[in-house]
Amino acid sequence: MSARHIPYLYLLLAMLAAGSTVVVSKLVSASLPPFTATAIRFGMALPLFLLLLYWCGGSWSRPCRHDWLLLVLQAGAGSVGYTVLLMAGARLTSAANASVMMGTLPMVSSVLALLLFRESMHWRQVLALLLCTAGALAVSLRADAALSFSSTDELVGNGLILLAVACEALFILLNRRLRQPLPPLVLSCYLCALGLLLALPPAVLEWQGHWHVSVAALLGLAYYAVVPTVVGFVLWYAGAARVAAGEAALFTAVLPVSALLFAAGVLQEDIRRSQLLGMVCVLSALLLQVLPAVRRSVRPTAAGAGQAE
Repeated sequence: MSARHIPYLYLLLAMLAAGSTVVVSKLVSASLPPFTATAIRFGMALPLFLLLLYWCGGSWSRPCRHDWLLLVLQAGAGSVGYTVLLMAGARLTSAANASVMMGTLPMVSSVLALLLFRESMHWRQVLALLLCTAGALAVSLRADAALSFSSTDELVGNGLILLAVACEALFILLNRRLRQPLPPLVLSCYLCALGLLLALPPAVLEWQGHWHVSVAALLGLAYYAVVPTVVGFVLWYAGAARVAAGEAALFTAVLPVSALLFAAGVLQEDIRRSQLLGMVCVLSALLLQVLPAVRRSVRPTAAGAGQAE
């Protein structure tokens, strides 16, 4: 493999790790309540981030009061809210359904940007919204003799996964509003610490002494803290720093696909045709979102090559 392809490998591995969180969340939620699991995850990840920051020689940046408020909101939504809702939803629905819902992230981000910040929507985004809606309906319908909705638990689980995606989208949008952008590693340390502080009080309330913490759950949380959280972060930023933004965005299409493959391979879930149809709809919507950015990032490169010649 040439050095030119190394950043693409980093991005691919980062998204594969992110896709595995759906399966891990389903395994962990079987024996641990969501806030407790979330607190343990951040408690494991925070020392690793601090060691990584020290090893890289990073320095702390002090956010202003406005940015502190945004960081708390980001931690509440993207760190705690996302993890809690993902685990709660994964307990009720299949990992395959959750995989399709995860692919709606770019579209949900566009809708929230429109509703909260009055950002305009292009025709591609409107078409992507329709495709995402079709994908969500596809995994919520069962194709038997007469079309009928899935069980109530599965519908609630799908809804919780969609809310988790909305929390992650809100995290992305709030990060754009920071007045003083923070280095990625410093930002991760802050959010991990704030996420731990926010998750601890409800974790104490839901802990009533009768939860049996299995070894599998602790191993799953250790994997969640190390691989998708820390290693995934390092791989993503290492790759994204070396390619155009549009090219990096294209790799987000790997996340729902990898989650679906993990659901079939690790959990041995049967993949329904409706779930495959939903995945096709969601991936089509995602490509509608990111391909224009890829074209914009390629044009300057092509122009520069022409000038060099």
